[in-house]
Amino acid sequence: MIGEQDDIPCEECLAHPRNWAQGRAAVVYAGGGQRIVLALKHGDRLDLAKPIGRWMAKAADDLPPADIIAPVPLHWTRLIKRRFNQAALLAQQVSRHSNTPMIPDLLTRSKRTKAQKDMDRTERIANMSAAIDITHRFKERIKGQEVLLVDDVMTTGATLSACAQACLGAGAKNVNVLVFARVAPIQ
Repeated sequence: MIGEQDDIPCEECLAHPRNWAQGRAAVVYAGGGQRIVLALKHGDRLDLAKPIGRWMAKAADDLPPADIIAPVPLHWTRLIKRRFNQAALLAQQVSRHSNTPMIPDLLTRSKRTKAQKDMDRTERIANMSAAIDITHRFKERIKGQEVLLVDDVMTTGATLSACAQACLGAGAKNVNVLVFARVAPIQ
């Protein structure tokens, strides 16, 4: 549950339960946090992955130890267009700081989804339906493992939920999530 303190879930998590156990965000997606994400994601500021990864690793200090770190995948067409997966860059840094192995292609985005920028929660969930799978060669590797999913931003949690569901469906013991920035729920 992103933003929890002493295992107290946030209001958004209470209203819309997630299928992951716990989650953390390093910053709120506003002001400087938003500018940093946009610089990394759309401004080709790949150098930001190192400090962002340090912040994320620090934010994850109180999460249960993971056996595997996995980034949220991009569809191959979006990967070609963007030239990099920002979640994979961040997962690599978190892996480095935590000494936990990262499997960059544990998950596959098998369905080309629409950009979710202007979608509400219901539309995002529908958009992500059946979009994420475990990469076939890792189906045995994930069984019984503690997985930490990494992404740059969480808005409604629809993408992370689809990823967590794929991991749990393949036999992962537990899934936690870590994002750099969390969009604050509208009050």
